[in-house]
Amino acid sequence: MMQDKKFYIHLVSDSTGETLEGIANAALSQFEGVNVSRHYWPLMRTSMQMERVIEDIAEQPGLVMYTLVNDDIRSTLESCCSERDLPTISVMDPLINLLATYFGTKSAGKPGLQHTMDSEYFNRIEAVQYTMSHDDGQLSHDLKDADIIILGVSRSSKTPTSMYLANKGFRTANIPFVPNCPLPDGFDTITDKFVVGLTTSPDRLAQIRTNRLRSIKEESETDYTDIDLISEEVLACRRYCNEHGWPVIDVTRRSIEESAVAILHKYFAWKEAHKKEMGVSQ
Repeated sequence: MMQDKKFYIHLVSDSTGETLEGIANAALSQFEGVNVSRHYWPLMRTSMQMERVIEDIAEQPGLVMYTLVNDDIRSTLESCCSERDLPTISVMDPLINLLATYFGTKSAGKPGLQHTMDSEYFNRIEAVQYTMSHDDGQLSHDLKDADIIILGVSRSSKTPTSMYLANKGFRTANIPFVPNCPLPDGFDTITDKFVVGLTTSPDRLAQIRTNRLRSIKEESETDYTDIDLISEEVLACRRYCNEHGWPVIDVTRRSIEESAVAILHKYFAWKEAHKKEMGVSQ
């Protein structure tokens, strides 16, 4: 019955709408089997704009979720929705109000402040540029500026995980582990960088590699997809990391986001331990 009924959710924002979209998606993921149609209305900066949008929303009425800090625009949205019996919710209000009480001050009330081009923003840009130029073993002779180094066998999600970390501001290099192929000079002796290994189940890896070959019109069986050789490859990578005291994360049942979070937990623990170690040595 739920699958037959269609629900409309309208996401209204005075900025890019990324925050609102993330919150909505996180909440909606808890309702499987519900047929939801999302409509996005970003960059609402005037009451006149809002009035026009309300007319469009009324054609497919549904829940209106919004992040609006301008009082005039909020008032326009709320009054227009009230007239049309459209339910509304300001998703950021509870958190902003709580923070205002906790800090003892008012919020700035300015849209898009999270996208301000400050030093943190430019650090993320630099991290993305660094990560792209150090992808899949590129410039592996120069890892002195890396925050995180990922080592893993082919198709173990090194690149997407690296890019996710880069977007969080971490300069991330990733190095492919290929049996019987030498790793970059000096890699064995790295002690002042955080290195983490990625591994996955051989069965899952064989499936991913087979699909990859099919996507490029390569149907023949190769060592690249041989399950026995893959098992040896995965084991060799794990053994290599263990020998060097580097943590290993199994990404078989993890999303990219979950893998990145697991890496960051270990990175911060390593960083804290490294600081203490350096303090003792000094």
